[in-house]
Amino acid sequence: MEDLKPNYQTQKILLSGNVSDETESYLIWACHLSNNLSNSTLFSVRQAHFARCPRREFFDKNDFYRSEFKDRYVSVSYAQLCKDFKFNHNYIGLGGQQAQQCIKSVVESIQSYNQLLKKYWQKEIDIKPKLPNYRKSGGLNQVTFPSQAVTYNKYEGYCSLAISNEARPNLEIKKLIIPSGVDFKPEQLVEVRITPSNGKLWAEYVYKSDKKQANDLDYSQAIGLDPGVNNWLTGVSTLGKSFILCGKKIKSINQKYNKLVAKYKKGKSNFSWDSFLANLTHKRNCQRRDVVNKAARFIINYCLVNKIGNIVFGWGKEIKQNSNLGKINNQNFVAIPTARLKKRIKELAEAIGIKFIETEEAYTSKSDYLAEDCLFKFGEKPEQYRFSVRRITRGNYRSKFGIICADALGAINIIKKVAIQLGISLVEVGRESLIVPKRYDLFSNLKKLYRKRSEMVLRLSRSNA
Repeated sequence: MEDLKPNYQTQKILLSGNVSDETESYLIWACHLSNNLSNSTLFSVRQAHFARCPRREFFDKNDFYRSEFKDRYVSVSYAQLCKDFKFNHNYIGLGGQQAQQCIKSVVESIQSYNQLLKKYWQKEIDIKPKLPNYRKSGGLNQVTFPSQAVTYNKYEGYCSLAISNEARPNLEIKKLIIPSGVDFKPEQLVEVRITPSNGKLWAEYVYKSDKKQANDLDYSQAIGLDPGVNNWLTGVSTLGKSFILCGKKIKSINQKYNKLVAKYKKGKSNFSWDSFLANLTHKRNCQRRDVVNKAARFIINYCLVNKIGNIVFGWGKEIKQNSNLGKINNQNFVAIPTARLKKRIKELAEAIGIKFIETEEAYTSKSDYLAEDCLFKFGEKPEQYRFSVRRITRGNYRSKFGIICADALGAINIIKKVAIQLGISLVEVGRESLIVPKRYDLFSNLKKLYRKRSEMVLRLSRSNA
């Protein structure tokens, strides 16, 4: 059997309200030090770069004299930075390993800038990248504790984090105790990240997990997914079945959030922020994260139960950045976390051996699959060509073979775009699957027992191998 390389997974646990006041105060103080060290490191890198970087003098199109630094790669050495900041009070206060992780994050951001700059010169991207900027003074930054600085007690349900030698004499507590993660062994733990967000502290457990390969998947079958708003995700499979994940409740959550924020900020500055808005945003973000996980787990469960080996996701590049649907529709469309859902489905699918294919979705809701209309790539449709379907109501089309659901039509056409490359047959997809897909409400229909079915099916497939 082929050796399965470990992949990394993350568990996120809320700390605020679940740890002692002393522990929370220390972690907030550590996040302040991390913010200061990040800015100090970035300042050192930027100043060294500008000192070596030549200036370019020129006249612009309006004949004004200009002077600016020439674009060059930023040379950065992680080892040298650690050596330079070894006696910095922020470095000492955080502790060696935590401070090194903070410096490493700055180095990685510089390296990402260099890679983007190279792609910009090679015309692979249109927007010129900018050097990483400083974090807000006095703010909080993530603190990372590597596994060597963590004592993980799986059986008693807690985790102990290292305290720097400088801070230890001034603390009343001897250990930093936080709730532990679940379903992984101590030797699998890679790091624990303390992340501030909207006035709350979170613990992110990063650990190695072996891929659980499903052995009975049929790679001649596929499911096409068409994202939307009210119909958040519409799926049609090559087995002739279809469904819709309802997005109305997600839209209402965003509408309520925007309404409360607008009412609270009336007469105040647009940049005003306080604990009420932080708690409101925290609640909205938790609801969004929960529904993304439920929807992604539903898709994976559906594929495992029906032994589908391919997921084809229709996606338009930079579709939200270029959206022009009006003020209200833009607010609904942009705020729905479809991109995050796509990423989560891809992560879960690849972890168990399901192939994830992303394709552009131009003309998928206009081309009549039943009438065998042509399906073009974006911008390649001849002006004189006319599709067979005709809209009669919002979301419904009149085809030559009757009324069909526009989103279901889009989902099957998404598969059609890649059917030849994947060797997929669409003969079982008929009019019935495009009329009335079964609708699921993510907040009421999907119980915990249902979401666990995918894990049970996966265990059975492994045991039968």
